[in-house]
Amino acid sequence: MASLHPLLARARLEGTPLIDGPTVTFVWEGKTAPLLLGDFTDWERGDPLTLVRQAPGVWAYTLTLPQDAYIEYAYFTDVEGDQRLPDPFNRRKTTNGFGNYNHYFYMPTRTPSPLTRRKRGLLKGRIITAALPTQGIIPGPERRVHLYQPPVPGPYPLLLVWDGQDFLRRARLPTVLDHLIQQKRIRPVALAMVENRGVLRMLEYCCNDLSVGFVLESVLPFARQNLDLVDLECHPGAYGVLGASMGGLMALYSGLRLPGIFGKVLSLSGAFSFPGYDLVVYDLVRDTGSRELRVWMEVGTYDFHYLLDSNRRMSTLLKERGFDLCYGEYPAGHNYHAWRDEIAAGLIHLFGME
Repeated sequence: MASLHPLLARARLEGTPLIDGPTVTFVWEGKTAPLLLGDFTDWERGDPLTLVRQAPGVWAYTLTLPQDAYIEYAYFTDVEGDQRLPDPFNRRKTTNGFGNYNHYFYMPTRTPSPLTRRKRGLLKGRIITAALPTQGIIPGPERRVHLYQPPVPGPYPLLLVWDGQDFLRRARLPTVLDHLIQQKRIRPVALAMVENRGVLRMLEYCCNDLSVGFVLESVLPFARQNLDLVDLECHPGAYGVLGASMGGLMALYSGLRLPGIFGKVLSLSGAFSFPGYDLVVYDLVRDTGSRELRVWMEVGTYDFHYLLDSNRRMSTLLKERGFDLCYGEYPAGHNYHAWRDEIAAGLIHLFGME
């Protein structure tokens, strides 16, 4: 009996991709090989990676990546459609946010944040869910909002969260807060996680004053009724606002529009530009008279190239205009696994114990 090719033998034993220090090798078994796309190709359909034949029925492709990277990828039958082929040697899958899945892996020096996992003895905050009437301000008759009440007494500053259902479930934000509060790494912070409208999300989050109006008219009164919140008259700008991608854009926009309420902004991979043009937040940063807004921004070095460029330009502009900014980049792409691993740093920076 012929012996297995060494790469195929390792793939069957260890799973894929094969990781040796900074090198990563994808392995495929079959008569032909699929196309490979991922964070490392910017998910560009026109420029996939082509696996190289190593032996009959064995194909491979090797990359060099940072040793602290988190990467998502997928195999495709062709560049035109969205038909994906599962990697039979990698069972780690996660939703891509668009009704499909990606495979993922961590490089040797990066691991999932332990703050996203519950453990024995961890005090658990309370979640309050309600469908609030939209009053005709935003689409639909009502909108679901999830409040998080810390497991310790208040009063609390409030953190408004766009894409609330995703930060509740995919980012496990309440669990992250439970850990940080119990470890006394942040002061107790309450959450108001506002769900998006699905197909209308882009419209709602594209610097939309009506979305902000719904927060003012419905979300904040609901939060004040059910949570012991810090008095904004005594502590203007004490609340924060969080979002990722279009939600990151909306977070910065909300802070710029209402700095007396949302004086702290956490933006992950903010979509401040579309390919070919910038959005109005650039003008607001240039023209605003308030410099009291504190901004924490991060973006992945494997994020979509136009978003990485946009975040770099926005960070430069915020610094030039005198804003209190903490900006960082990390070796990952545009996804909730990366965002949930990074979010604790922003919470500690803006709500850390003084």
